[in-house]
Formats: sequence, structure tokens, C-alpha cells
Amino acid sequence: MKIVQSCRLVQHSVVLAALIFFGAACGSPEGASGLSVSGVTTTAAPTTTEVPAPEFPLAIISLSPTATEILFAIGAGDQVVAVDDQSTYPTDAPMSDLSGFTPNVEAIAEYNPDLVIISYDPGDLVSGLEALGITVLSQSAAYSIDDTYVQIVELGDLTGHVDEATAVNTEIKAGLAALAESQVGAGLAYFHEIDSTLYTATSATFVGQLYALLGLENIADPADEEGWGYPQLSPEYILDADPDIIFLNDAQWGESVETLAARPAWGSLSAVINGHVIDLDETAGRWGPRVVDFLTGVASALEGLAAE
Repeated sequence: MKIVQSCRLVQHSVVLAALIFFGAACGSPEGASGLSVSGVTTTAAPTTTEVPAPEFPLAIISLSPTATEILFAIGAGDQVVAVDDQSTYPTDAPMSDLSGFTPNVEAIAEYNPDLVIISYDPGDLVSGLEALGITVLSQSAAYSIDDTYVQIVELGDLTGHVDEATAVNTEIKAGLAALAESQVGAGLAYFHEIDSTLYTATSATFVGQLYALLGLENIADPADEEGWGYPQLSPEYILDADPDIIFLNDAQWGESVETLAARPAWGSLSAVINGHVIDLDETAGRWGPRVVDFLTGVASALEGLAAE
């Protein structure tokens, strides 16, 4: 199974924080109207007509690939005017050259959005958009499966698609429950490699919770003394643990079973010897509607290895 993470490590190090900034403004054109009464022209007092703002945003920009997937899954795709350059799914999303990692306030403002959704703020993005009267919703990387459900409902509520969001969550829960029944990974230990510096994710994290549903055991759990969820392991630790399975979150950057075998002493690892190294695709780093697709792919890969 070819599975490549598009999200960066910085996204995984942040705990869920949803910050909603409402800055809706009503237009108020003013003017004097000439009225003719019995042939006498008079001037009425100036009147102010309030134009109500739309109840839900009609020009959304998503700078989060996961938020993009959620918006389209809950039926809010028609309200999206632009997505960032990493939003590769769905294919009909209006991709642009906007960046979620190095965002440009002026470039974003050119789309005249009434809502911008982000998962990362380099420091002045929110304040810059707020200064322009643009509403911002920040949804950091989900730390747990429950965070996924919360973010989906939050986007449904904000865009006017609560029922659709609830239905998506129901479908995800049913899909994960069905996969959990298989326990296809029971008794197997794994190492989830985020990058070649050997950062990993424990069972307490979003992706770790998904693996646990299949019965897989995480070798990194004892090493996370601080409870952060993303410890950096040493080569010696991994060699001593000798995992049955290695998941490569960094396959898109060139890591493979061959590069693992070339690392000092890694050729002796059971996972490398047996070829039990699984490349992960972008769904591994997206905590939205396709989590069931991701875990289905993992389960299928494990079944394939067991059949060898």
C-alpha cells in the first residue's frame, strides 16, 4: 500500500485550539430621496438601509487540507472560493497558490473571503486578517479521534451544514468500529516513522489511536516519558524493540525499505528483513473524513503481509 503524509511535523505538535473571530459588518448606504406630494416637491430626511450579512459564509478560503476535505464532505464545497496549494483532495476543490505554511495576508484578501480556515499561524496571520475584518477559524491538527468529530461539527455549524456534519461523523464512527472488529494487527508491534530523525507518534495521538483499533502495539509508548505523544527515539531503542511493522510517514521524502536497510544495523530488523515496511500516503496526516480510508488501507496492507 502506498500511503504519503503531506502534513508537516509542526502540525502534529499542536493541541486542538478552535479560535473563531466574528467580524461581520452590515452595509449602510445613505442618501436623500425626492418625493412628489400633490405637485409639491419635498426632501425627505436621510434614511439608512441596513443590508443584513449572510447567515453563513459564502466565500470561504481553506488553508488546511483537512478542513478542505471536511468542507466538501459536509456539503459546503459551493461556499469555498479557494484552497491552499496542499489541498489535493477532492480534485474539484478550487486549488490556488495560497500557502498554509507561509501565508500572505494580501494574497488571501484578494479573494474577498468572509471566512478563512487555518491550521497553522506563523505569528501574524490571524491578527492581519482580523485587521481587515475577515473572520478566521483556526483548527490545529487533531490530537485524538474525538478531536476529528469536534472539528467536523464545528465546520458544519459555522457553514450551515450541521445535519450533514453529523451524518459524516456517524459514518466515520461506523467505519472505524467495523475495522476494529478485525483486530488484524493483534500481537504485532510497530514503529511509525514521522521523519528520518526518528520522531514518532505514540498510542495517545490521533494516528496512534487509529493503529490501536486494529490491535497493533506501539513500541514508542514506553519512551514517551513526558507524555507529549511525539517522542524522538534513538536508533538503539528501535533496534532493541525490533518492531514487526514499520510505517513510513516520510516515504514522500525518499525513505523506503531500501534506505532503512542502509542505516547502520537496521538491516537486522525483523520488519526490514521480512519486507514489512509500509509506505503511508497523504491520508495518514489528514484527520478528516478519509480516516476510514486510511485505516482500511493499513488493514489491507497488514492482511497482505500475513498472507505472504
